[in-house]
Amino acid sequence: MPHSLKGLDYVRINIHFFALSARSQTLAPLVVPLLVQQFVGEDIKGATYGTIRLWALLAGLLAQAFFGMISDRTRSRWGRRRIYIAAGTILEGIVLLGMGMLAGIQGREGVSLLLTLYVLSMVASNASNVATLSFIPDLVPEEHRGLASGVKVWFEVPLPLLFVALVTGRLIAQGQMMTALIVLVGCMLVCMMITMTVPEEPWVADESRAFWKPLARLVGMTAVFAGVILGAGAGVKALLSLIQGPGSASRFIAGGGIGLAAMALSVGAGVWLGLRVALGGAFHSDGNHSFTWWVINRLAWLTASNNIGGFLLFYFQEKFPQWRGEHAAAPVAGVLFIAGIFTLSTALIGGWLADHMAKKPLVVWSSLLGALGTAGVILAPAPGWVYASGGMFGAAVGLFYAASWALGTRLVSPARTGALLGLSNLAGAGAGAVGAYLGGPIADQFGYTLLLAILGALFLLSNLALSQVREPGASISQPQH
Repeated sequence: MPHSLKGLDYVRINIHFFALSARSQTLAPLVVPLLVQQFVGEDIKGATYGTIRLWALLAGLLAQAFFGMISDRTRSRWGRRRIYIAAGTILEGIVLLGMGMLAGIQGREGVSLLLTLYVLSMVASNASNVATLSFIPDLVPEEHRGLASGVKVWFEVPLPLLFVALVTGRLIAQGQMMTALIVLVGCMLVCMMITMTVPEEPWVADESRAFWKPLARLVGMTAVFAGVILGAGAGVKALLSLIQGPGSASRFIAGGGIGLAAMALSVGAGVWLGLRVALGGAFHSDGNHSFTWWVINRLAWLTASNNIGGFLLFYFQEKFPQWRGEHAAAPVAGVLFIAGIFTLSTALIGGWLADHMAKKPLVVWSSLLGALGTAGVILAPAPGWVYASGGMFGAAVGLFYAASWALGTRLVSPARTGALLGLSNLAGAGAGAVGAYLGGPIADQFGYTLLLAILGALFLLSNLALSQVREPGASISQPQH
């Protein structure tokens, strides 16, 4: 910081996460699924939703890595980051208002329009997202990054969840989707204006390195990652076609095994091959080894958590017949509200713990809580039990976001903060792409209960990748958790 760090600075550098997360928590679990259902009906809504999420999130993946690299090199009196936050937010607001106009369209032509707008939305939001991500490593001393990450979690998870549950979710449940999006855009603009007061100093970038080489690597990384997911998706569809027929326990188990194996393969191979292309010869350095496994751990964890939220509306419609169409938005908003309350209770605690103890055990505990919360949602005999399980899930999210991000900011080089954190969006954007594209066809054939079980198991599998991450400063002989 250009001056001593104050409490208000923690707010200013993190408040734009509220806008970004309120936007994603409104679009992914509510607006996009409802529009997809409106356009294609019941039979293929899972696969269609997954396809739209895949291409939109891949666009976001490339955009965040691209703008992270660009912002590292930006020379501006505004600093390196704020100009991208302003431009991305303004473009995003225009796109969201256009998306609200789709509510009156019927038929499959709406799918193409929705995909186009969602892709533009992802490009705009990720331009501002990677700039906001860079504030903590840019401006916060290392000894305070756990606390800063805890504040980030408040703005990134619980407060947006409460906003969606109490405001945009209720409006959508009442059939007022356009009004909900107008309120959301207003909120985003307010957060942007506060963020523009961040005391970021002018930066003279190093222009000695060629620009086209890292750009080509970013495109190659995205193409490789997309190829892995598309290949896994083709394999899933081919294998599912072989086990079609009357329902049975063995068929159900086979479907679950196919889905879990495809997601695990996509997570591991997608990140490993993608970062190998993006980092070039630096991929094999000791620091990037831990960074790679950290991204794999985040991708597995976020694939589980993001897609449980993304498919929750369809799950409610399947499990509880009293909720159909927009009416399912109300219970989904209720679960988000409970999850937000519990995330509030663990976010700052997790950030404080991350400043005073090893971070990896905290991430392990978050995965166990996430798996237990998912099991509670699946086994719930009534909606009230789903709400209770949402509390456990929210506690897991708060703990994970604080501890994992505090760990990740210690693994990146200060000279390449934006670029490396942009690459880490393989986990952020890739989570929705992997889970939705591979999970949609499985849900269409076997139902959303099986899909949630697969995602719950993925929480536990994420710890295999975490065991390969070594925290900076930790002893080599330290047990791996």
